[in-house]
Amino acid sequence: MKRLGWMVSSWGIALLLTLPILALIYEALLPAEDIFRHLWNTVLPVYINNTFWLVLLVLGFSLLCGLPAAWLMAMCELPGKRWLQWALILPLAMPSYIVAFVYTDLLDFSGPVQSTLRAWFGWQSSADYVFPPIRSLGGAALVLGLVLYPYVYLLARTAFLEQSTSLIQSSRLLGCTPWQSFKRVSLPLARPSIAVGLSLVAMETLADFGTVKFFAVNTLTTAVYDTWLGYGSLNAAAKISAIMLLVVMLLLSLERMSRKRQQVFQKGMEHEQETGYRLTGLTRLGALVFCWGLVVLGFLMPFLILCYHALRYFGQAWNARFFEYSLNSLLLSTLVAAVALMMALLLGMTHRLKGKSHTVLPLRLASMGYALPGTVLAIGVLVPLTSLDFAINDLALWLGFTEPGLVLTGTMTAIAFGYLVRFGAMAVGAVESSINKVSPSLDMVTQTMGYGPRAMIIRVHMPLIRKGMLAGALLVFIECMKELPAALLLRPFNFQTLATYVYQFVSDEQLEVGALPAIVIVLVGLIPLIFLNRSLEQHH
Repeated sequence: MKRLGWMVSSWGIALLLTLPILALIYEALLPAEDIFRHLWNTVLPVYINNTFWLVLLVLGFSLLCGLPAAWLMAMCELPGKRWLQWALILPLAMPSYIVAFVYTDLLDFSGPVQSTLRAWFGWQSSADYVFPPIRSLGGAALVLGLVLYPYVYLLARTAFLEQSTSLIQSSRLLGCTPWQSFKRVSLPLARPSIAVGLSLVAMETLADFGTVKFFAVNTLTTAVYDTWLGYGSLNAAAKISAIMLLVVMLLLSLERMSRKRQQVFQKGMEHEQETGYRLTGLTRLGALVFCWGLVVLGFLMPFLILCYHALRYFGQAWNARFFEYSLNSLLLSTLVAAVALMMALLLGMTHRLKGKSHTVLPLRLASMGYALPGTVLAIGVLVPLTSLDFAINDLALWLGFTEPGLVLTGTMTAIAFGYLVRFGAMAVGAVESSINKVSPSLDMVTQTMGYGPRAMIIRVHMPLIRKGMLAGALLVFIECMKELPAALLLRPFNFQTLATYVYQFVSDEQLEVGALPAIVIVLVGLIPLIFLNRSLEQHH
């Protein structure tokens, strides 16, 4: 009977976390309103076209940046390599809309770069010279590529490090140059990992809201936002969200297919000894300039500019609102992380106790939300919660009470639920992998001693998996602190998080005043990167 309770709770959590996806699909299948038909006949084809080219350009740029950097860090001997291989991950901590503002400030007509060029060459107006506009689809792709290339870099570098040195040495003995060895041996073996990295880049690009909105590049993400806030049409927003959901599912399917079609078996999945191509002269200089250039452009320069603005405008930024919104973010992120951890424990332990294949399904269902872009998720959350709000008010009237108003969508409930659906997968993954490392024989010993499931979890499993639990909760906390599109759509009236507060300054082109909260977001984002780097160093 107790085991049945665990199973029911597990399925209850899984269905609750998949409710927004089901509600979104249901709403999207309803007959189209005039607004959607109007959008489809006018601007939507342009939005779809922009989204396609943006994803394609960002993928190309991420590949051009991430792949050579991964190969240089895995296969070559370079001065300062220990620091450089860690520094190349740093751009992931930098929100793309902040980088977008920094580069717009630098490269716009009135910015220091163009002003200096006009002063040097005596140009009077923009008609005298050609300078590519930063506020364009290409500019958005460049900024997103600079921030997202570490996904490709990380996974490709890990794949190169895991390749057997004997294979590479054999190719060299057969007369291959380092380039031929890379093209014929290293690259085909690393292809599945690169495909995973590119699919993550594509999903992040699809989910991006801040950069494309700031650059006025209309994509499907901005279409969802504008349709809901501009037209107030949940039906039209749900239909556009369903298109994005299909694209995400297609990307995930393509990534899985690329891994299934290629099975690679290697003898000795580790570096038996350092491969270490020793680069010299101009080649070494070029490699260092390329790698450090990525770090400077993707992280160091935007971060130093933020620090400069934060010091200059400290008096204006250090105010009651900064503390209030920091506290909002802190409390909201802590609450969601705690609930996500409890849910992950329940789901993971149900699977462990039952030990059957069908108990994996609730785990997988609970993790589906992470693939959704923030705007799509927000619409998925608004559909059922708005219906529930109407039902609660109708029930109150029927019972003779005063209407309570927007109990769910007008409070922190909506934003907390949205975060839980999107980031709960991180806690589930961390807890599940930790539980799987605990020997099943410990469960048998505990049961023979007369412990029930609850006592076994508290006394045996929780002390053994506390690192995994901490990692999962920390990842959820950090992602909640950084999340922007879902927060913009789901936050109650007069409620701001640090991310929405910073974005408000960015959209008003006043990031100088919002630099201090932006630095807080960046520093919080650095925490998982430090953990990640330490775990990579332990493995290699």
